[in-house]
Amino acid sequence: MSALEDEIQRRGIGMTSQRTRERLIERLYEEGLSSPRVLEVIRRTPRHLFVDEALAHRAYEDTALPIGHNQTISQPYMVGRMTELLLAGGPLDKVLEIGTGCGYQTAVLAQVVERVFSVERIQVLQDRAKERLAELKMRNVVFRWGDGWEGWAALAPYNGIMVTAAARDVPQALLEQLAPGGRLVIPVGAGEVQDLLLIIREENGFSRHVLDSVRFVPLLNGPLA
Repeated sequence: MSALEDEIQRRGIGMTSQRTRERLIERLYEEGLSSPRVLEVIRRTPRHLFVDEALAHRAYEDTALPIGHNQTISQPYMVGRMTELLLAGGPLDKVLEIGTGCGYQTAVLAQVVERVFSVERIQVLQDRAKERLAELKMRNVVFRWGDGWEGWAALAPYNGIMVTAAARDVPQALLEQLAPGGRLVIPVGAGEVQDLLLIIREENGFSRHVLDSVRFVPLLNGPLA
């Protein structure tokens, strides 16, 4: 067992039973998640550390939960689904995450890719996420407080980009920051229900695949302290 895995297990003991987590993994498998690696990461990641203490008893339900500032922690199925889509093209060494939020999706990504670069517009949320990931000794994540619509051009290109809020349309900056062969997973739409898109940068442009109907908070412009 690695030091990271040992720390995750240590931090996870006591708040929720292992049986509760196993039930969640069984449900995610039944709902269609198929990657043993992704399922194992979700099983061992202490989701209760990323929600308010008052909601910790619901941490291993397959549902989104409020985290303040009109934001939510995504349901585990959607975390797994988007992670699987990103990894389907092969191993990734450099991933851009738009929307750190509470840091739960960030923590999952950090265990399946080499490096994560995470952008969040709400500074207080990102500061809390930094603390949680530091507690879990996840050191392969770099954070930036800023506008997700702009991505993080200084460190581009990225082999994968994941957006955890719904954009009105696909930000041009993110397309430009995607490496050849790279994959962008993003919810797109202005209503309560959006389309989950997989966009792949091909040799002569981009291929777009509409996959699921989803519900995400909107991707807003501008940083917020």
